Amino acid sequence: ALDIPYSYRIFNDYSSEENTAILQQLSQEYAFELVNLKELTDHPSPNYRLTLQLSQERALAEDAYLLLIESDVVVKPDTLQKMYQWAQSQEKAGMVAAVTVDENGDINFPYLYAQKWSRRTHKTNKRLSFCCTLLTPAFLKAIDFHELDPEKNWYDVFISHQSCALGFDNFLMCDNAVLHKPHGSRPWKQLKYTHPLKYYWLKFTKGLDKI
Repeated sequence: ALDIPYSYRIFNDYSSEENTAILQQLSQEYAFELVNLKELTDHPSPNYRLTLQLSQERALAEDAYLLLIESDVVVKPDTLQKMYQWAQSQEKAGMVAAVTVDENGDINFPYLYAQKWSRRTHKTNKRLSFCCTLLTPAFLKAIDFHELDPEKNWYDVFISHQSCALGFDNFLMCDNAVLHKPHGSRPWKQLKYTHPLKYYWLKFTKGLDKI
């Protein structure tokens, strides 16, 4: 658990009515803020751009860190505290990410590039996914998510590179892993592994999954 004050927001990106009702019930039970994006935009899911913009606005208003965790990720009780402490210890930290692993503890997508890295925290210029990533107040003040390309769906690559370009250091914590079930929140993306031809047909004909 974090030893600093924090607020917890869940962005509901066009879930079914049944799942939305469940989220609303859980928000009352666990006292988190539920943001139903369907009430804010007609743009179909995914709405990463709007989610990032709203999150940045809140973080800047409160001079706070922004921690992004995707719905197909499971963290440990001390995961977030370790990320915060590492960011605090680094003078120029921009982004700090927890490496993702499967149920066997092996590093998996989207950090396959780190499979042979030692189990410690590494400074890196490679892209950091938003599976479980902390953005520092200093970095949030230096970048404007309102300038993100509206034609794209995903922004982790661009934002990771911008952090480095702006003089910040990015870190991947290979000693602070989180469980990741790739694309658990977006089943259609499983087609990339089960039916790749269908996946790329949807990607190019419907303009899905733009990075």
